[in-house]
Amino acid sequence: MKNLIIGCCLVMISQASFSQSAILPMRERAKVIDEILELRIKNILPELMKREGIDMWVIISREYNEDPVIETMLPSTWQSARRRTILVVYDTGDGSALETLAVARYDVGSMFAKAWDKEEQPDQWKRLAEIITERDPDKIGVNKSAYWGLADGIVATDLEEFKEALPSKYQKRITSAEKLAVGWLETRIPEEMAIYRHICRIAHEIIEGGLSERVITPGVTTTEDVVWWFRERIRELKLSAWFHPSVSIQRADPESFDHLRSFSSRPDKQVILPGDLIHCDFGITYLRLNTDTQQHAYVLREGETTAPDYLVRAFERGNKLQDIFTSNFAEGKTGNEVLKESRQQAIAQNIKPSIYTHPIGYHGHAAGTTLGMWDAQEGVPFTGDYPLHLNTAYSIELNAATYIQEWGKEIRIMLEEDAFFDKNGVNYIDGRQTSLLLIQSAPDHLGK
Repeated sequence: MKNLIIGCCLVMISQASFSQSAILPMRERAKVIDEILELRIKNILPELMKREGIDMWVIISREYNEDPVIETMLPSTWQSARRRTILVVYDTGDGSALETLAVARYDVGSMFAKAWDKEEQPDQWKRLAEIITERDPDKIGVNKSAYWGLADGIVATDLEEFKEALPSKYQKRITSAEKLAVGWLETRIPEEMAIYRHICRIAHEIIEGGLSERVITPGVTTTEDVVWWFRERIRELKLSAWFHPSVSIQRADPESFDHLRSFSSRPDKQVILPGDLIHCDFGITYLRLNTDTQQHAYVLREGETTAPDYLVRAFERGNKLQDIFTSNFAEGKTGNEVLKESRQQAIAQNIKPSIYTHPIGYHGHAAGTTLGMWDAQEGVPFTGDYPLHLNTAYSIELNAATYIQEWGKEIRIMLEEDAFFDKNGVNYIDGRQTSLLLIQSAPDHLGK
């Protein structure tokens, strides 16, 4: 079963010098997605159910109103749930494989076997109740959560009708499966991580192409031109973006950094000029996994071969803040604990930090431990109190502010790189930016 995945990964790694050429055709992508799904259900779901004390997980969704969890369990060729799709995962408790059933008109992929014959039992809810009664589970988990949107996928109507269909004793056994859902979404397996490296490399290569003189002609190209080049490039590669990219400029002018402005009211057309510090925020989706990356480039002035020392030093402070932050990751620590420790250490080293790191994986802003928000540097209730688990991935997102005397203003080095946390600590999936990308502005270099 693993042969295809491992073979694909070997191809990807062997072509790492130009990873975009190793993007799989759609048919091969589907095979990889389905094999990974089967491995995940067999290898990590039993342990997660035991960890959270839930012996039956019921996931209910209707077509075009999908539970975020069910989307990750559907076969690759399903674009949505069909009619009402109900998945049941049951742990018998005797050490045997999980029982995975579909209370639906069809099998749901290779893992969820059809367990409802409408001709024999016309009522889908009654058939679900029969399955539950036959197995007599102690805890019936449903995806209901006040804190994690991704774990709150059951809609009010489905929950009401589900309860009404059950005998009263089983109604009392319904419980929130929020931590089981989060565990499923956040946990990565080795086969996924082999592929993730390739996905992050593709994202890095697209950024390097966009923040270069191949795309940018200083004095002519606007930030919006680069944004739409990114969108077109993603489509050319038969990939998708999970958010619209952004490209912004910091320069020697009186304008101050404003987080709200950077997200909501950024000027839509700024001409890129020599001496500008460019920032981009960029992410792609491929093989059901997402990237989220922020990097910087500097537009060389005439006669310059490197960025000014004051920008180099500011960038180094950003890398230092990354190092401080990731060194504090430890299994069982909460996001709020890591945030507090990291901010205290950074401030003690004369770094002005802002940390707003999030899990990444099946979703861009994924379920898991919250490690600060840009407008909640004191900590985030509940999701920030959730502990770090091993074999999880994060977008290490933060910024370090530095006052630039030569510009008479404070700038932000805003960095974001995807990383994996396991027993060896935090490691960047495809490395991180450690120096500014440089964009030539001399006429001899234009158009190359």
